[in-house]
Amino acid sequence: MRPPASGRGAARDGYVPIADYAAIGDGRTVALVARDGSVDWLCLPDLDSPSVFAALLDADRGGRFELCPDVAADVQRRYVPDTNVLETTFTSALGIARVTDAMTLSGSGLGPTRELVRRIEGVAGCVPMRWRVAPAFGYGHIRPRIEYRGPVPVAVGGAGALAVCSWDAGRPEVDGSAISGRFEMRGGDSACIALCAAYQEPLVFPRRDDVERRLDAAAAYWREWAAQRTYDGPWRDAVIRSALTLKLLFHAPSGAIAAAATASLPEEIGGERNWDYRLCWIRDSAFTLEALMRLGCPSEAEAFFWWLLHASQLSRPKLRVLYRLDGGERAPERVLALNGYRGSRPVRVGNDAAGQTQLDIYGCLLQTAAIYTEAGGRLDREAGRRLAGVADLVARIWREPDSGIWEVRSAPRHFTHSKMMCWVALDRAIRLAAAGHLESKHVALWRGEADAIAHFVEAHCWSARLGSYTRDAGGEGLDASLLLGILLGYRGPDPRRMDATLEAVRRELGHGALLYRYSGDDGLGGTEGAFLCCSFWLVDALATMGRHDEATELMAELIDRANDVGLYAEEIDPHSGELLGNVPQGLVHLALINAAVSITASGDR
Repeated sequence: MRPPASGRGAARDGYVPIADYAAIGDGRTVALVARDGSVDWLCLPDLDSPSVFAALLDADRGGRFELCPDVAADVQRRYVPDTNVLETTFTSALGIARVTDAMTLSGSGLGPTRELVRRIEGVAGCVPMRWRVAPAFGYGHIRPRIEYRGPVPVAVGGAGALAVCSWDAGRPEVDGSAISGRFEMRGGDSACIALCAAYQEPLVFPRRDDVERRLDAAAAYWREWAAQRTYDGPWRDAVIRSALTLKLLFHAPSGAIAAAATASLPEEIGGERNWDYRLCWIRDSAFTLEALMRLGCPSEAEAFFWWLLHASQLSRPKLRVLYRLDGGERAPERVLALNGYRGSRPVRVGNDAAGQTQLDIYGCLLQTAAIYTEAGGRLDREAGRRLAGVADLVARIWREPDSGIWEVRSAPRHFTHSKMMCWVALDRAIRLAAAGHLESKHVALWRGEADAIAHFVEAHCWSARLGSYTRDAGGEGLDASLLLGILLGYRGPDPRRMDATLEAVRRELGHGALLYRYSGDDGLGGTEGAFLCCSFWLVDALATMGRHDEATELMAELIDRANDVGLYAEEIDPHSGELLGNVPQGLVHLALINAAVSITASGDR
């Protein structure tokens, strides 16, 4: 049973709304904290490891860490300004208590320790509190064994161990495979609970003063990092929140960035569109590097770019659609025996999209290299040789069908966006060669094939009836990814065609400020919500086309669609406003950042 704290969203069948989650993390993994004070998601030791808390995917067996008043209470929460430290205030008839949640950082964030700290403070009156740590290792499949090591209860499961250290939070009690406590929080008092995790490492039992010092140090680290960001335009708070969210999704040891913090949160409640996003997509690379450069994150940009080149060399010149956070290629998809968020099954981890053919990723890689070099980055001879090999590959394979940017599970087809991105790949290769970063011996070939791609798109991917480019060659569907043609400078012989496509996308896929991804089949049953990154792409496209006022108005509407702490999931139900899909989703926050910067630039023109 979930705790009695009340808030904006009501729990259904043991599950809170996806919008009720906030994220905290340490550069290795991310925990999701529900509005009612329950930590319902945490994978250890890394973000893509099996979970120890997964109540958001199975309320009965997934495991969680509850901490809340033992009486009904209203909830207000926020991030401590410019940090990834969460502050939740419970107001009951008996008094007010505040919980501060963070994952602490060890030096550079690369230490072996994983530490989740929850500090409880009495603000007024006397509030009865209760807590319960019920871990379930291995995605809920390993029932923990509880043992005492001295005075500290430790949950052990497989190669993992979790020490539950508490101070002034009541006497810990062991109940089966859970550890719990009760205490009263009076005004001016404080208590603390720390979960210290180890995986094939010796556990460390910290002192309270060290734990709280690390909590305060984590807040100071985030504030300092946020203060170094260079964006100072409209929607500064939303942009900085997005930057801090992306920082949570970065895997500090490698420089990779996960698409989202979660797996298998549904795109349709009760549906089958449930995917693991704890992987790094090549599709996101250009947006990532552009946003990092625009925010003034040179070290993160450098790390990500060279991770990208390292990962992609394993399969060169071909690319995988996605890679694990450690750069590995294999991410086999499997189904877990969990009930799923509000019965949304199957619950999948891993992602078979890794083995699909997705032609647009080559344009993303070369666009990323172009952004990197235009910002002053240098390519060594080997990197330049490999990128030229990628361009040669595109020149050979662009005529093949693929699964497209959205990785549909229907038969491959000739997606218009994929063809446009092949054009982008060759265009950027030509530019890189002109700047001396690639050898120029194949430039004539690249230019000829780029012209052939444009001819194909204009001849086969335009519908006179729709007055728009189409989702695929010879089809009559639409796809919001066509907006990226505007953002990435695809140039057909008639620029009015792209203008008309923007209007057709708004008309056919729009629902107010929101956009669905595409029309037509994708090989899956059920439906999905509006795709939030597409709406921010529309804002970006309007700003790029000089339609500043329209872009500004739409941006303001989208900013209001974030949850109470400024986070976005992948999708939103346009009718109910409910957030859907994995959360927080990096591509949405990347698109928000880039749209905000583009609007600022368009206003300056």
